[in-house]
Amino acid sequence: MMEMREFQVRARVETDVLQAWVETGWLIPEKTEGRWTFREIDLGRAQLIQDLERDFGVNGEGIVLILDLVDRMSGLRRTLGHLAVAIRREPDPIRDRIADGALEVARKGGHAPDPPMGRYG
Repeated sequence: MMEMREFQVRARVETDVLQAWVETGWLIPEKTEGRWTFREIDLGRAQLIQDLERDFGVNGEGIVLILDLVDRMSGLRRTLGHLAVAIRREPDPIRDRIADGALEVARKGGHAPDPPMGRYG
């Protein structure tokens, strides 16, 4: 964790810009004893925002959309990581069935079959 001033120096961002980013929700610092603290991941996010604005000319609405997509992808990666751990804990025959099913889906162009209709489906 880093205090606001350290974050500003490392991210090369002025106070008013940082405050605007926090107000718009582009960055969400933690509040510790009434002060903002930032994580390393916030530095990466700040760099992304700066790159989008400066290098690609993306406007505020575009940045909101891109940050939302980045957040969704991050969440999906985290979920897939948990799923991979759960699959590794399964016995070999079950892991083999899962692998076979994944290969079948890939052969069909990435579309999983519809789940079987349940009692209430």
